[in-house]
Amino acid sequence: MEQTYNGMPAGHLPGVTWQKSRRSNPSGNCVEMARLPGGAGFAIRNSRDPEGPALIYTYEEIAAFLGGAGDGDFDNLLAAE
Repeated sequence: MEQTYNGMPAGHLPGVTWQKSRRSNPSGNCVEMARLPGGAGFAIRNSRDPEGPALIYTYEEIAAFLGGAGDGDFDNLLAAE
């Protein structure tokens, strides 16, 4: 596998298994996440553009984000303006 970097085409990440949230809906408003081989981190892509850019994150970055999301740290971002 080539060197991973933010914005690389998701199609250039062979051998990863993409996973959607159970909260995904039929209108396609979802993202998918995959664990990178060798513990290199995680990739996230837009499910409506599976060959489009992937964002690459370390384990520590994803753990911090999921912990904050679980604690409600970002709930205010979902409030209607």
